[in-house]
Amino acid sequence: MVNIILQIAGGIMLLSIILSMYRFFKAESLVDRVIAFDVMTIISISLIALIAHFTGRTIYIDVAIIYGLLSFLGIIIIARYLEKSL
Repeated sequence: MVNIILQIAGGIMLLSIILSMYRFFKAESLVDRVIAFDVMTIISISLIALIAHFTGRTIYIDVAIIYGLLSFLGIIIIARYLEKSL
């Protein structure tokens, strides 16, 4: 039962990544693109965690944590650049 729910959640995540990619390519401002990119990274982190659960390999959780930290730092740098304080 839990695996079925997780598979449905994975499908919803894939659909949301497609919608975020559409928003990324069709956005008019740079801020909208940055937000869409951040949403895609958050969804991909959750997909990595879902893959870690299905495969039973905990090393993927470490990869997701590092990817989350790098994504956070990247978004902070872009935000500082957009404020012209970098």
